[in-house]
Order: sequence, then structure tokens, then C-alpha cells
Amino acid sequence: MAGIFPEKDWLDGFSAYLNSSEKYGRIAHKWEGDLVFEILADNVLTDGVNIYLDLWHGKCRGAKILDSSEPLEAAFVLSAPYSNFVRVLKGDLDPMQAMLTRKLVVKGNLGYMMRNVPTVLEFVRSAQAVTEKVIGD
Repeated sequence: MAGIFPEKDWLDGFSAYLNSSEKYGRIAHKWEGDLVFEILADNVLTDGVNIYLDLWHGKCRGAKILDSSEPLEAAFVLSAPYSNFVRVLKGDLDPMQAMLTRKLVVKGNLGYMMRNVPTVLEFVRSAQAVTEKVIGD
């Protein structure tokens, strides 16, 4: 178990999973772009959390929970209430549909993401694989 999403143990487990997954490495071998999850507070998560992931050619070169004073600077910022992130992680909300319906707001080059749908989907499958527990379960 990687820990409870979106705590540090979960993030460490997710990063390790990405770096050890041959499938993710193969599918994401051309991906170049860091990202931030801007997880907004809602009725379950009382304080928002911002997670940074440095993704490069099928590897996670770094991952951290951002301090509230750190800017949300990355090639992609994915912003949504906590409950929408959880729905994606539980498989109740398709990630591409979430982006297209703005349940998950993408700041960054959406065209690049759309040209790399297999990478995006494998990234989400990887996150789902390490998420056994979320806040509120």
C-alpha cells in the first residue's frame, strides 16, 4: 500500500511505482512535462493540497507536496476539487472526460495532452494502482 491519497506516503509510492513500471516507461518514453495537481478543498478535504511531479521520458525525476507559498508553476496544472480527483482514482470518472467537461481543469497545452492520450491514461492507471485508500474512506 502506498498510503492515503494525497499524503506524502502516497506520493512517494506513486513516484516509485512510475519509476519501476516498465509499461509506464515504455508508453511515456516521449513525454516531456512536469505537472501540478491543485487539489482544492471540499466537503472531505478541509485544506487544499498541491502536488508537484517532474515527469520526463517515462520517469518521475521528482515528486513533492508543495508548500503553500510555492507557486503552481509547471507545464501542466490539473485543478479540481478533491472529490473529482478521487472519482478519477476510483475509476468512477474517466480522466479524459473529466478534462473535456472541465471537472478537471487543465492549464497547459491541452493539444500536447491529446496527442499523448496513451501516456495520460497509463499515468492515471498507475495512480489508480497505488491508491488503496483516500481521505474519507
